[in-house]
Amino acid sequence: MLTLDQRPLTPPVLLAPMAGITDLPFRDLVSGFGAGLVVSEMIASREMLSARPGVREKAELGLGAGNTSVQIAGCEAAPMAEVARRLEGAGARIIDINMGCPAKKVTRARGAGASGSALMRTPDHALRLIEAVAGAVEVPVTLKMRLGWDHASLNAPQIAARAEAAGVAMITVHGRTRCQFYKGCADWAAIRAVKDAVGVPVIANGDIVDAASARRALALSGADGVMIGRGARGRPWLLAEVAAALWGTRAPKVPQGAALADLVAGHHDAMLSFYGTDLGGRVSRKHLGWYMEAAGTPATLRRLVLTAPPALVARLLPEAFGLRCAA
Repeated sequence: MLTLDQRPLTPPVLLAPMAGITDLPFRDLVSGFGAGLVVSEMIASREMLSARPGVREKAELGLGAGNTSVQIAGCEAAPMAEVARRLEGAGARIIDINMGCPAKKVTRARGAGASGSALMRTPDHALRLIEAVAGAVEVPVTLKMRLGWDHASLNAPQIAARAEAAGVAMITVHGRTRCQFYKGCADWAAIRAVKDAVGVPVIANGDIVDAASARRALALSGADGVMIGRGARGRPWLLAEVAAALWGTRAPKVPQGAALADLVAGHHDAMLSFYGTDLGGRVSRKHLGWYMEAAGTPATLRRLVLTAPPALVARLLPEAFGLRCAA
């Protein structure tokens, strides 16, 4: 059993933090099918402290936050520690530190400096941030990172060992360097060096899209669990499918036909309620697109759904998933 500071994370299949995707409506949907842990979108510490619009939604925990981790990012110790304290006060059960995001807007050194995977280039500074966050809260602090900045600096094992000594309770490793972004294939075998360097649980991440890839990632990395990101887009039941295949949990009933149309409609309604009609309508389009792509919705109908106002979307969804269009 995977535990985090004596708290069980079962099944050991986790939802990765994804900007613009793992908001509260999507996390609730994935949790409903079954996941050991779901992680929020990355929250920039400075943006939260300045109450920048849109950050509230990212930090929203909802009522069922028992298996939710909130991920924070930054490059200054004091703001990150303060945000961690605020999130703990709001009910966060786990705080995750982002040292894996490869996006240029996160890693480039401007203003207060670089964050995300760029911190792997400055391990001493990164450890000061980790120590500040771990010292600010009583809840477990975890870390998500990559193998290194590039293949000339594969320093994940060294950083992981120092992070464990600083109080980090679990480490997730995406099996690519920052300079790879999402190109090529994740190197799950390289994660084993991190597993060998620490005593805390290690989670394998990157290119895990089904039970077969999860099983191979675990075998090559020796990790204690897997984290699934892009593979869950349009398939919120995927984590539960993987858990059932690898750990014998109850297999989810994968929705099809009317059940799938109802699920998508419910997700769409949840986003409209959470964000408001205008913003919710825009945010929902990416999810609607992924659902329809997986379902093989004809291109003409897909375009109609993705450009229609929210009220019309609700009427079109049955037809988009192979049913008779609602009158």
